[in-house]
Amino acid sequence: MTYSILKSLHIIFVVSYFAGIFYMVRLFIYHTEALAKDEPERSLLHKQFCFMEERLWNIITVPALCIMSVTGIYLLYSTGWAYLTQGWMHIKLTGVILLLAYHYWSWRMIKALQREQTPYSSLRLRMMNEVATLLLFAIVFAVVLKDFFLRYWWATLISFVAMGVLIMLVVKIVNRIKR
Repeated sequence: MTYSILKSLHIIFVVSYFAGIFYMVRLFIYHTEALAKDEPERSLLHKQFCFMEERLWNIITVPALCIMSVTGIYLLYSTGWAYLTQGWMHIKLTGVILLLAYHYWSWRMIKALQREQTPYSSLRLRMMNEVATLLLFAIVFAVVLKDFFLRYWWATLISFVAMGVLIMLVVKIVNRIKR
């Protein structure tokens, strides 16, 4: 029973974390665009976006990451670390490591935008927003499909590359239409 409850909590906080990280990068896009505006609109929007980013990061994203991590580690521990010998778990954990790098990148973006620095264009940020989507797909498919995912790794890889290219093309098309 404890395992099922913790697994449920793990899933809930994975969803919460991804909601936070998806919205965070969306705020970066709006914040970057706001910094290109004229005063006084620029300063007002900058202040508001800093407030929103800080709140989202500290109240939703980081706590969800912490609870997601603790429950995930406990789930591994409760199985006697047996999943660590399985290939699908290696893929999942690789995705989690990449997600942690993305989390760190997001934290750095918050700090840069607070200093009114825009290291990336809004188009580049739109593309970066899709990195989390691709990681989510890879992690979920690895967990759900397990051995099938590994057995047909070449088809999986081709599918993810195709999906990434498709997402990037859609972002570019939408950006052109928006202009």
